[in-house]
Amino acid sequence: MIVTGGASGIDIETVKSLAGARASVTIAARRVGAAEEVAEALRKKTGNEKIDVRPLDLSDLRSVRTFVAEWDKPLHALINNAGIMALPELERSPEGWEMQFATNFLGHFALTLGLRPHLARAQGARVVSVSSTGSLFGPLFWDDPHFRFMPYDPLLAYAQSKTACILLSIGIKDRWVSEGIVSNALNPGAIETNLQRDTGGLRTPEHLRKTPEQGASTSVLLAGSPLVEGVNGRYFDHCQEAPLVAQRPAGKLEGVAAYALDSENAHRLWGIAAEIVGERAGSTGPRHT
Repeated sequence: MIVTGGASGIDIETVKSLAGARASVTIAARRVGAAEEVAEALRKKTGNEKIDVRPLDLSDLRSVRTFVAEWDKPLHALINNAGIMALPELERSPEGWEMQFATNFLGHFALTLGLRPHLARAQGARVVSVSSTGSLFGPLFWDDPHFRFMPYDPLLAYAQSKTACILLSIGIKDRWVSEGIVSNALNPGAIETNLQRDTGGLRTPEHLRKTPEQGASTSVLLAGSPLVEGVNGRYFDHCQEAPLVAQRPAGKLEGVAAYALDSENAHRLWGIAAEIVGERAGSTGPRHT
């Protein structure tokens, strides 16, 4: 199994749980030194030596291509977990894309496409995409996803990227089921981590917060539990399928918007993302150039 991020917050708990169940886990991380320290601690804690670290910067498609080129074994689960949130100023990836969209979605899209042959070899693989209730704050901005015309808004950029993460699962469901690959997305919940470093900290009321262990539980369920065998193209929260909502709740944020589960939206986004990463929409992975 591969967990992107893997070196802080719910990432650590996800890796710990999977390794504790005797899975072989690769932490794909930008900060390799920090990830190595986490991996060593988890090897001792779980008694599982099969935890390794490989470098991956999701905001840089060159890094994604290198990671894909070096992967050479069947892959039973890919947990697209890493992310950034609400950058206060507009930043762009090396390729020129808005940074939250590039990191949270495009990098994971390119990674998932590139690893498709290895997922298919596993004969029953799962792709898990970590989204957020942030998706309830906005759909895709089809005509200007990279804020070249609209004034940049940190929350709207984050919302778009997390909606895109859910649509990735819908796209996989519509395309890869014949290869035995299923995909679901999830909301981990409100957890105090360094993800909120640009928002002034977690503002969710104390009684609605989760621990990192609780936040990781839905990822672990979707990655490995027999309880969701064959479940495909769904959105989960609190280890349950989330309800569809017609508008953003005024109080406690929960549920998923119809635009995030729409197959036409998923198809449109897939085509846009495939063009960005330099591939045909039906291809198996990023171009190695």
